[in-house]
Amino acid sequence: MLTLTPEGDRMETTAQLNDLTRSALNLIGQALTIFDADLRLAVANRPFQDMFDLPESLIQPGTTFEDTIRFMVERGEYGPQADPDAAVAMRVEQARAFQAHYLERQRPDGRWIAVEGAPLAQGGWIAVYTDITATKRQEALLRARSEELSEQLLTHAEQLAAANRELAATNAALQEAQAILTRTEAHTRQVIEMIPAHIAHMDDQLRYTFSNRRLPSVFPGTNAEIVGLTLQEAHGPDAARTLVPPMENALAGDPQVFEMTHPGSGRRIRIALTPDRAGHGVYILSTDVTAEVQAREALSHASKRQLAARLTSGLAHDFGNLLTIILGLQGRLAGADLPPGSAADVQGTLAAARRGAALLERLARISGPRQPSPQPVDLPALLTETAALARPSLHDGTELAVSCTLPDQRLILDPGFLQDSLLNLILNANAAMAGPGRIALTARAEGSDWLLLTVTDTGPGFSPEALQRGTEPFFSTKQAQGSGLGLSMVYDQTKLAGGTLRLRNTDSGACISIRLPLRRATPQMVLLAEDDNTIRTSVRDMLTSLGHAVIEAASLAEARAIADLPGLTLILSDLQLGDGSGLDLTGGPLPCVLMTSLPPSDPARLAANCPVLTKPFDAARLAAALAKAISGTMPDV
Repeated sequence: MLTLTPEGDRMETTAQLNDLTRSALNLIGQALTIFDADLRLAVANRPFQDMFDLPESLIQPGTTFEDTIRFMVERGEYGPQADPDAAVAMRVEQARAFQAHYLERQRPDGRWIAVEGAPLAQGGWIAVYTDITATKRQEALLRARSEELSEQLLTHAEQLAAANRELAATNAALQEAQAILTRTEAHTRQVIEMIPAHIAHMDDQLRYTFSNRRLPSVFPGTNAEIVGLTLQEAHGPDAARTLVPPMENALAGDPQVFEMTHPGSGRRIRIALTPDRAGHGVYILSTDVTAEVQAREALSHASKRQLAARLTSGLAHDFGNLLTIILGLQGRLAGADLPPGSAADVQGTLAAARRGAALLERLARISGPRQPSPQPVDLPALLTETAALARPSLHDGTELAVSCTLPDQRLILDPGFLQDSLLNLILNANAAMAGPGRIALTARAEGSDWLLLTVTDTGPGFSPEALQRGTEPFFSTKQAQGSGLGLSMVYDQTKLAGGTLRLRNTDSGACISIRLPLRRATPQMVLLAEDDNTIRTSVRDMLTSLGHAVIEAASLAEARAIADLPGLTLILSDLQLGDGSGLDLTGGPLPCVLMTSLPPSDPARLAANCPVLTKPFDAARLAAALAKAISGTMPDV
């Protein structure tokens, strides 16, 4: 008994399919051959062997075209040949440069055959041989018996019949070529649509004539189907104002490569425009280079921060000592009885020394690591407080307006970072106006995911250089009045918070926008486990001031008993409880934060698999720890 493996089953199936194919081809009344790209026989049916009386060896797959032609030439299939080798070589070369054709020839035995050949998309060609002897005899008989018909009519009829046969062959070749072209076009379009860029063509009326349907991946908020739309219809008026001038230059024959910031999303997009050589428009390649630009800017900022760190670490000690001496000496001089002019000089020296000390501190802040501390923040209250802090430093007559259109709900933000940044921007705007004017601080939601804060002024706006380099460390337009670290610090703080910073000019002055992730604070139901009554009361007050509800437990056993109460969303426990360890409350379905006074290297603290809060702590650090626990991160706080 023969048992076939799966591989054997497939081989048997393939053999059966080949036998069926050969049987079907043998039933066709015409002779047929298929030669591959190497001019080796792939398929030949039985009528081909019978028509040319070929031996069995010449119809086997793999037989060379040259062997078959040589056999026919030597047998006289093509008539007497003065040089048989040359006749064989000529026909082999014709086969190598094969082209679709149709011809009729008479064989040495007097029979007529029609030969129709067509190339294959995979390489090689197929030929069909039809015995048309009967057709030729009928044409001859018609000529012999139709003396009453004019010679011209018979000739035209014969020419028409031949032309019809040739036309049929040509149509078959065209149909195959069209099928190949259709497959190639579909393949090409699929490849183009997979490219992570927008490829398009626009005519001289700024109307799209082709698109690979990738526009939304580069320009968020647009539609994929834009063929037939104008540039303004596809992109909107804001983006069109930026795109039209370079597009017109490209239509004039000048290739363009430029970058733009997408108004809606803040993405950085690089666009290459290539004039259509036929003079009918322009080809467009648009790519999102936001990550590249951010990496380039981050690298530039990192190198300058490293420079600041080296300057700080190398000079701070000696410079600090010098400033201390200068401040001490000038302080003694300020207390002495000096002439009016000398007293003014002493005060100027003291002011310069204090500026040097402040610069050292700012250098240390920009070069040293600092992590955000997000917590629930009442943003309207924070903005009001920021304005109150800034107003005494503004020019007389300068108005500071504050507007917040967000719902009355706490947001997860770093209030220290945010207030420092906004104060910096407000004071910069005040300095830029050099006199009375108006500064506006606004806050609003941008979509459902972003918080947009803007500071605008009625000053002269940013210079082109400031727009390009404003966030670089040490770049300043205030000459000796500025350190060049303000906007750089705002940029760094915004990036740390996961946001973006944008500088631009408006019709009335400068505008700086800070875009931050919009994360709304969600009140939690907290199980507080602490065996010290005083500490438990203090922590409970912090939690309630942050808007959370609290259920208290004075021991591990009590906490375990109520840990499965419905509605609980988070556990805050001391690491060392009187009757056990707070670690026993971790690992369950609820996020957990532990509190301890143990040092970070203590084994009990290192065993924690959740955020650990070091005692003592304030409400800000507590809020940051809770936020990290809810988000799933677990560094110590």
